[in-house]
Amino acid sequence: MVNKKSKKQTIKKTRKTNQAQSSSNSILLENYKTLKKIVYVLIAMVIIVFGLYLKPIITNSLKPANSNFGSRLTNIDAQFSAANLAIINNASNNYFEIAGQRLLNNSLTDPVLPFPANKSNQYPLFIANGKPSVIYIGAITCVFCGENRWAMALALSRFGSFSKLFYGYSAFGDHDVPTIYWNDYNYTTSSSVGYGNYYSSKYINFISADYESNITQGFTLRPLSFYVQLAPNQTYKNAFEFMNSTNKFVGTPFTFWGTSLVPGADAVVFGNSTPTSATLPLTSMTHQQVLNQIKNFNDQFAYGEYAAADVYIAYVCPGINNSASVCSLPAIKQLEIDMNLSK
Repeated sequence: MVNKKSKKQTIKKTRKTNQAQSSSNSILLENYKTLKKIVYVLIAMVIIVFGLYLKPIITNSLKPANSNFGSRLTNIDAQFSAANLAIINNASNNYFEIAGQRLLNNSLTDPVLPFPANKSNQYPLFIANGKPSVIYIGAITCVFCGENRWAMALALSRFGSFSKLFYGYSAFGDHDVPTIYWNDYNYTTSSSVGYGNYYSSKYINFISADYESNITQGFTLRPLSFYVQLAPNQTYKNAFEFMNSTNKFVGTPFTFWGTSLVPGADAVVFGNSTPTSATLPLTSMTHQQVLNQIKNFNDQFAYGEYAAADVYIAYVCPGINNSASVCSLPAIKQLEIDMNLSK
């Protein structure tokens, strides 16, 4: 027969054990609830952070096809990647030949000008550091400068190379096309000039300046005397004094190639067809889309840009005695003849 006292002790122990287990379970349950809350908070934080990261990407991807890409100022003043820089520096001479032949046989969609060269715009070579020069005067808010820099960069790549190029746009108030900047420009200033570039060549100098102004406004420009006044060194001052002395400045781009003064863009290439309205196809492209077209060379935009580059190349070749390999291309030789440039 079980002792009553022993039975009571057993019951008491069992109660204590159950209470301990219950207390332990309660603690575990509370810890589980707390951990669960922490996990939920962490998940919420991850979702918020990820959402903030994805928001601009999603927003931009949902924009209509004709939205103004430049209004995002995506990567403005950032350097081209090595791969994108190579698209400009390492373009195939074959592309220049094909585009040049299209220019010669009038099979381009977009106009490339001037053709032939205007003899009244011929001047002696501008020699600096023992080499002929290409001189460029532009403005970062100028849409024609924006379009034209693509062809300029391709042309210059035939005589040397760029170690740096930068992503840019023309002004919000002037179509805002994606373009190349020669340097990291100040696009928020009210009035300044950005000088210089990262170009090197054994054949030519590249002397460049872009008028800097607030990109959120429309196209603005100062007279050539302003470029002369702020010139960073004597070479630049002499170059811009020469450009000013021609009295042919009517706007930007204003360039000099070898012996030829070019008082405007030599091509009007804003997409794969000539614009028929104020909306320019190039406005709706990203920089990468522009670069991919230049790289793939399979549409009218690419043909036009390379053909425009050919005109600039033809201007330069006689001044360096056709010593660069690109000058031996049949299309370039014929352009020199047709443009009354050949010696």
